[in-house]
Amino acid sequence: MMFSPNQTEVTEFILEGFSEHATLRLLLTGCFLSLYTIALMGNIIIIALVTSSTGLHSPMYFFLCNLATMDIVCTSSVIPKALIGLVSEENTISFKGCMAQLFFLLWSLSSELLLLTVMAYDRYVAICFPLHYSSRMSPQLCGALAVGVWSICAVNASVHTGLMTRLSFCGPKVITHFFCEIPSLLLLSCSSTYINSVMTLVADAFYGCINFVLTLLSYGCIIASVLRMRSAEGKRKAFSTCSSHLIVVSVYYSSVFCAYVSPASSYSPERSKVTSVLYSILSPTLNPLIYTLRNKDVKLALGRLLPSFPK
Repeated sequence: MMFSPNQTEVTEFILEGFSEHATLRLLLTGCFLSLYTIALMGNIIIIALVTSSTGLHSPMYFFLCNLATMDIVCTSSVIPKALIGLVSEENTISFKGCMAQLFFLLWSLSSELLLLTVMAYDRYVAICFPLHYSSRMSPQLCGALAVGVWSICAVNASVHTGLMTRLSFCGPKVITHFFCEIPSLLLLSCSSTYINSVMTLVADAFYGCINFVLTLLSYGCIIASVLRMRSAEGKRKAFSTCSSHLIVVSVYYSSVFCAYVSPASSYSPERSKVTSVLYSILSPTLNPLIYTLRNKDVKLALGRLLPSFPK
């Protein structure tokens, strides 16, 4: 990630965070710290299970391991700084620090959206073409898909971050959020944000709309295939296989859409904070629980790793 020379008068920003809710500061600190700890532990356990258990060496769990890594990057780029803001009087962040936070947040968010589409395709192949699953979802293809997701989204994050460094910020320097994000930064710029807005719309169309449509198509084909099954047990097993992923997709897309797929003129700091909590804190916390509690293979592997865990 490259930074252009800072041509702005503002060398640091103030993250407003939740300063308007001073009476809730202690409660929010406890909640954020607890959720962050659970998110880190849960996703690290998922990564450890997938890498150490031979029974989980399959495409679905390989992608789940990547999702857990993205969750760690996402929540770690936001929550530590938010916690500092909750326990201190004034939460400042340097210009370069803000750009670094923006980069890692965009990288992880866009990677998750793209990976969820890949995971939907994986479920589509597994259910609609079970006899050809191993050949279609080969280790080489899975590796290429994962590298492609990380690489494409790193380029996307670099482009948006690079465009942001070219803007001028003349003050005020208060970001009405608990982390650096594109909409709140564009509102502070005193130079033209036209190119940034266009690129944001392009990214919204690709990562939001196109990926969402592809995911819907995958599950449309899955549902059609399941309904044609004669065995009630086969239908139950197929829906059980997809239910965890469907829950994760629903939570993630709904929160990201509310936060980013809307005109800049309708930007609401309070709404953005609430939706940001969903995808930056709750989603990384819930994902390991959803996949663990609703997946027999993961529960068995966890039982071998932690004998006291109920199977």
